[in-house]
Amino acid sequence: MIGATGSTLWLLRNEMRLGWRDMLGKRGAMRGYIIVGVLLLAAGTAGVGLGFALRHVQIPVNPLSVILSLAVMTAVFTLMLSQTLAAATQALYARGDLDLLFSSPIGPAKVLTVRFAAIALNVFTGFAMLIGPVLIPVAVVGHWRWLGAILVLAALALAASASGLLLAMALFKVLGPRRTRTVAQIMAAVIGSMFFLAAQARNILGGARAGGLWLDVVKFAMEPRHVPPPAAAWPLRAMLGEPLPLAVLLIAAVGLFMLANLWLGRRFASDAAAASGAETASVSGSGSPASFATGAFAATVAKELRLLRRDAALLSQVLLRVLYMIPVSFVLLQRAGTQQNWLLPGGAAALALMAGQVAGSLTWITVSAEDAPDLLACAPTPLRTLSRAKLTAALTPVALLLAIPLLALMVINPQVGLAAAAGSAAATLASGWINVWYQKPGKRADFRRRRGSSWFVSLMQALVTMLIAAATGAAAAPWPWTPFALIPAVLAAFVLLLLRRTDAQIAEALRAAA
Repeated sequence: MIGATGSTLWLLRNEMRLGWRDMLGKRGAMRGYIIVGVLLLAAGTAGVGLGFALRHVQIPVNPLSVILSLAVMTAVFTLMLSQTLAAATQALYARGDLDLLFSSPIGPAKVLTVRFAAIALNVFTGFAMLIGPVLIPVAVVGHWRWLGAILVLAALALAASASGLLLAMALFKVLGPRRTRTVAQIMAAVIGSMFFLAAQARNILGGARAGGLWLDVVKFAMEPRHVPPPAAAWPLRAMLGEPLPLAVLLIAAVGLFMLANLWLGRRFASDAAAASGAETASVSGSGSPASFATGAFAATVAKELRLLRRDAALLSQVLLRVLYMIPVSFVLLQRAGTQQNWLLPGGAAALALMAGQVAGSLTWITVSAEDAPDLLACAPTPLRTLSRAKLTAALTPVALLLAIPLLALMVINPQVGLAAAAGSAAATLASGWINVWYQKPGKRADFRRRRGSSWFVSLMQALVTMLIAAATGAAAAPWPWTPFALIPAVLAAFVLLLLRRTDAQIAEALRAAA
């Protein structure tokens, strides 16, 4: 019977329900209604309008369109691979239910096939929700064959899932269970940021070099004597709905997925058991005991830094923002060295804004991801000391990341360097204190499914950091724009003053939340 207990569809439905519950969080129904409303609005406005605009437009299959389609597919594949690698790591470490499922009457092969298929289906659903509201109205109005792009997206999801699982198992075999989790989470963040870093190649490599490379690619594609092989055009033809290329792409993706499933099936069970043992060993390991720090403040800072270093799943959420911040720092130094003074204020403002966002995320993890808030509440150490220690631990990585670029910037351009340093410091402190004032402690394991603090904290943090970024940009600008930095700076200070909570108010809010 379809959907009967223990069937493939029954297992797949359960996996999908768990995936959507993790994505939507506690307010799943409300967020679900909002998502559906946004999708319908996008389909009824942008999708329908684009459909009528493209009703009589035909996409040519030429070298330039082939190269562009391959670039888009590569970018989508890397983003999917980032998600599937993280999901494969979660299946090994976080779920902890494979032993229970393998001891049930359901066959292990069915369990693993459904688990792998759910990873691909969850990734496909997320991307389909992005392009569906635009593509479906376009297809209905005049290009029904373009729905082949949805099937191409499904093929990419299957291929990315197979690749992510193979990569996770390869890491497990080479690095062992204890290091695989950290390395896989970091790799997922790096792979996810590759598209952004590639888009910034013109700034990172230098305008002439990257610009010349792009012009060479376009010139190469436009020359008649440079004709790409026929197979290179098959992905584009598949997206345009041609039956043969679409069928070949789907068969290849399904074949790769099934081969990965069959090959990894036996290893996955043993690796999951080893990962579970490694998780326990990493927490209660018998290494040499570390000496106690002197004082509650130093001990709390050391403890939080150790937890940040150990929790790769949470750090991977922050790593993306760090990877975005590094190119901005590099570009800012490059522009200062080439005397492009008119571009420096924007770079300084962007650096301050990103520093505030990274600091807010780290503070949210250190302050609110607390497994024993009751134990801290009854500790003899004052709440002020604990909060300052957690804030210090959260802001230390940001300070270390920005120290060298800001010092170099001060040497090259003292005004811009001082403005960027002051703005970054103000943004990090403001974001940190907002998360301290409005902390909501919860179990650390639950934070791996959450992407940030509450909407109010996120909104206020964004408002304050944008005001500080505006002040930073004005302070880095040449005279007579510099004095205008006082206006957003005063506004940011006023908002912080309104948001501020005393230690007694924080303690009262924590007792009320408990």
